[in-house]
Amino acid sequence: MPSKIRQANGGFELAEAPSHLMRRCEQYYADLYAREAGKSELTRSQMTVLAALDLNDGVSQTALVETTGIDRSTLAEMVRRMLERGLITRNRTETDLRANAVAITPAGRRALRAALAAVNRAERALLEPLPAAERVRFVKYLAAIAAASQDTNASGAPAFKRKLRRDRGRKGAQT
Repeated sequence: MPSKIRQANGGFELAEAPSHLMRRCEQYYADLYAREAGKSELTRSQMTVLAALDLNDGVSQTALVETTGIDRSTLAEMVRRMLERGLITRNRTETDLRANAVAITPAGRRALRAALAAVNRAERALLEPLPAAERVRFVKYLAAIAAASQDTNASGAPAFKRKLRRDRGRKGAQT
């Protein structure tokens, strides 16, 4: 981690803070996607949902939350709007009448194909400042950080902290 993140006066050096830099990159990508998508009918989040459904058609909304990282209430509202536009269908599952199975429609697949072309162009532009030889490695590092987010429980505690708590509990029980 860069040593300049915390300045002697207690300040925060934004230009070297990973959290700030990731946010700036996300903003940059949002601008790139908006430019490439033009008047596309899909937002980035809607495209993400359709891409997840394209690979896992008929999954529950809970599974979509887990796959996409979109919070439950936001996803529920997105699903409602996408249903109205005919991009997806939603039906109660046969095994659990409380759960909804969501599937992509032919119109949703067409919208996804159009959006994916914009995504590909925007992602190429996003990675363009990096040396070509480093782009694959950079994406692998991003994937590693993203995977760490999946290793959290409902309270948000990372998996390694849960393990530490379990181990401490065992040590206390052994004494």
